[in-house]
Amino acid sequence: MAGWLERYRGYILIVLLNLVVLGGMFFFLRRPEPEPISILPPEPTATPLPTPTPRPLRVYVSGAVAHPDVYELPSDSIVKDAIEAAGGPTGEADLNRINLARRVYDEEQIYVPQEGEESLPVSPPSSPPLLSPSSRGGGKVNINTATAEELGTLPGIGPTKAQSIIDYRTANGPFQSIEDIKNVRGIGDATFEKLKDKISVQ
Repeated sequence: MAGWLERYRGYILIVLLNLVVLGGMFFFLRRPEPEPISILPPEPTATPLPTPTPRPLRVYVSGAVAHPDVYELPSDSIVKDAIEAAGGPTGEADLNRINLARRVYDEEQIYVPQEGEESLPVSPPSSPPLLSPSSRGGGKVNINTATAEELGTLPGIGPTKAQSIIDYRTANGPFQSIEDIKNVRGIGDATFEKLKDKISVQ
């Protein structure tokens, strides 16, 4: 027996070595493959747009205020802010005749009347200036920029009503539509029917 083992020992070692190699290959092939790791690219972040800086308003405050002058105000200012920037109203100021809550427009004049003053002075329009110096656009009278003389050329509008239109837009700001002219004292539906085809607001 010992002689037989001695004679075939080399073959037995080769067979055992092959079995070990085959077993290792079998184990390696049967091992589950690891799941692939997916690397997602980072989501692009939206770059916020720069917020435009509002341009300040330049307003001329005159009349019954402590310091009449031109003032720079924030873009969301109202008439009350403009009067306070001018040092506040004087003791003779009649604030009931102006709209303190109205928004302020660039390059407008705000006039604070005194008590007992009969009519407000004509001031430049508070809306942005038109490209044409004339108050007529397409043959129509712009009720936001027209003078008392130009308003007087309209049917049914005499000197008194023309001044009432100017007083209204000075106290309340520019007309937003032609129908707003009916808010002026003395101008009703009948007068508006004569005017509607002859007036504009821009």
